[in-house]
Amino acid sequence: MPAYSTNMRLKFPILALALEIITIILFAVFVVYDDGKDHGHGSHNATDKDHKDPMTLYPMFQDVHVMIFIGFGFLMTFLKRYGFSSVGVNLLLAAFGLQWGLLMQGIWHLTDGKIKVNIFKIINADFSTATVLISFGAVLGKTSPVQLLIMTVLEITIFSANEHIVANILEANDVGASMIIHAYGAYFGLAVARVLYRPALRNGHENDGSVYHSDLFAMIGTVFLWMFWPSFNSAIAEPGLTQLTAVINTYLSLATCVLSAYAISSLVEHRGKLDMVHIQNATLAGGVAVGTCADMDIGPYGAMLIGLLAGIISTLGFKYLTPILASHLGIQDTCGVHNLHGMPGILGGLAGIVAVALGKKKGEAAMQAAALASSLGFALVGGAVTGAIMKLPIWGQPPDQNCFDDSIYWEVPEEEEENEESLAHADHSKNKAEA
Repeated sequence: MPAYSTNMRLKFPILALALEIITIILFAVFVVYDDGKDHGHGSHNATDKDHKDPMTLYPMFQDVHVMIFIGFGFLMTFLKRYGFSSVGVNLLLAAFGLQWGLLMQGIWHLTDGKIKVNIFKIINADFSTATVLISFGAVLGKTSPVQLLIMTVLEITIFSANEHIVANILEANDVGASMIIHAYGAYFGLAVARVLYRPALRNGHENDGSVYHSDLFAMIGTVFLWMFWPSFNSAIAEPGLTQLTAVINTYLSLATCVLSAYAISSLVEHRGKLDMVHIQNATLAGGVAVGTCADMDIGPYGAMLIGLLAGIISTLGFKYLTPILASHLGIQDTCGVHNLHGMPGILGGLAGIVAVALGKKKGEAAMQAAALASSLGFALVGGAVTGAIMKLPIWGQPPDQNCFDDSIYWEVPEEEEENEESLAHADHSKNKAEA
């Protein structure tokens, strides 16, 4: 592999500040506060009720915000030497992504040439950021902060175009974004991972794994995501009974998914033991899969069936499909986003097609299918192009031997680790002597 310069001292500050200055200039030109006078229609216009009480959606926004910054961040801390990057870079990408998302999505919904910011729009900006964080999981440990900022700019720009096509041209239903966020983010990330394939990591890496406490930290992310997912799927639903339906469907799908994920994990593992990777991730697949149908009258049992299937598919994916993708297709999916977001996202899209065909929601099944195809197409093509740009040897990507290691981009308190090891060794020697 070619020798890369991983020194971030100039390239990262220059890129980060340049992107922020450009964003500020664009905000100065296009962005104003919502004055409550925009009563148009479309996926990015708030309802009349929101104009009368502009803070109605704030609790939902806070729930989504927690998912973005705590849920996604901590879910990726399972790697034993990559916790700083998991939480820290997650914060960086989310903070920039929500600004860029507000602009890119807002361009499609200008009012008098301006983007009027309200709670509804900043929720959607958070949603756009989620696509990047999903893709981040596919390339976790193998990319530099500079590469990831470039990915953020390109992915959100492409996402906004696809979202406009799905919501405004095809007029498809995808309230919980199984297709436009989860499937899109997963396959975008997988396309990037394929282009950035590292043959030297074919047989694994000593740091590509967890330890007891890193898995425990990752479970913090899991629990936060699991708790707040009903808000994610219902935040932009029509207020009232429709929004309540989205909450209930997500609530039941998630609960059922936990049981199926635990059951299948025990079934496929040695001597019936549970695998923490399955528990951290597959227990969330029900929230992903029910997204498209969340606000539809599919019945509580329908939501539970979707959750049951999602838990099974996701767990089996982690156990059997991830190794196949790595060994046969050259797709090194660090976090297994294909199993948590990709396949459940497609399942959600297919469930939406069936539900609309059965008349559970106004719309056309063909448009639902077109929305799923559009999301996958934009993801795969956009991800491949983005990966090719990220592969240029000027972005400070880590060499193979330094992948999955915080110390290449972070100041890591190595002394503390050495002290802990010394203390542990001393305690062991003392106990042995006493015995």
